[in-house]
Amino acid sequence: MPARRLIATGSTLAALALLATGCTAAAPERTAAPDASAESDQSLVLYSGRSEELIAPLIEQFTAETGIEVEVRYGSTGEMSALLLEEGDRSPAQVFLSQDAGALGAITEAGLSSTLPEEIADAVPAGFTSTDDSWVGVTGRARVIAYDGEQLDEADVPDSTDDLTGAEWSGQVAFAPGNASFQSFVTGLRVLEGEAAAEAWVAGIAANEPVLTESNGDSLELVNTGAARLGLINHYYWFEAASEVGADNMRAQLKFLPGDPGGIVNVTGAAILAGAEGDPDALAFVEYLLSDAGQTYFVEETYEYPLVPGIDAPEGLPSLESLVNPELDLSDLDSLTETQELLVAHGLI
Repeated sequence: MPARRLIATGSTLAALALLATGCTAAAPERTAAPDASAESDQSLVLYSGRSEELIAPLIEQFTAETGIEVEVRYGSTGEMSALLLEEGDRSPAQVFLSQDAGALGAITEAGLSSTLPEEIADAVPAGFTSTDDSWVGVTGRARVIAYDGEQLDEADVPDSTDDLTGAEWSGQVAFAPGNASFQSFVTGLRVLEGEAAAEAWVAGIAANEPVLTESNGDSLELVNTGAARLGLINHYYWFEAASEVGADNMRAQLKFLPGDPGGIVNVTGAAILAGAEGDPDALAFVEYLLSDAGQTYFVEETYEYPLVPGIDAPEGLPSLESLVNPELDLSDLDSLTETQELLVAHGLI
């Protein structure tokens, strides 16, 4: 049974404006908060920061297996987190599926998430989930540098994003500044290297005439056609493209950056909102995301890392453990507003 669909409109700039001004579009009202001890009513309201194209088939699987119908509001992770912050305890949302950990941290900081049951919170190893059981990681993705394999050898590609502000890369680096994963990278840079270093990098990359795009996919396409020599993307975009045309036909190649802020492993994650704490349908959906069926769906459809032990990662990826930065707690990626303000100040969004 197809998921019912509510469309969120706007852009990342609009999401930033929502955070700053407290204004947002009206959302459907819930008549009453669910009772934590209530039985299932076979329905669920989901705010999804991941695309309808990806999530709708997964929801159809979930509904077919459980009979629980899901009403979905789609938008970017920035838009959805801004909407939740504006709606507060008036939100009809019961579950928030986020593209990155930072937005989950922001709603937790605002007191909008609930405490997950132990069996859900402990399903994912530490380092890929919250430290206070307020949200759980679902899948992992690594930030990488895509490079034009016809113009560059891997040895020519910087080992750190710090080097991308050099004059030799002027006008040659493509990235999507409005993308949640890029913003989480900048937030990670602030956390790991400090505010001054992060501002210096943002100022330097902005002055280096970057090629600004709307999405990771657009950035990869520019590299794959030779229009840009480098691109900052999530790893799975390359694997998705390669599955369609064949790896041998990909002009773009990938360089992983273990230990570098530009190579952090971020997660898609899910939180049950405070008003839905204990709701059996919300719990069933999050449990499904962590089930063999849910994890396998993401592996096969998006080439992301599964986070539940026992599920194999897509072939060709370095081990997840080799990419983790032990100095970074994903829960510290919650200061998205400050990151967005920094990007605005230097004209990137």
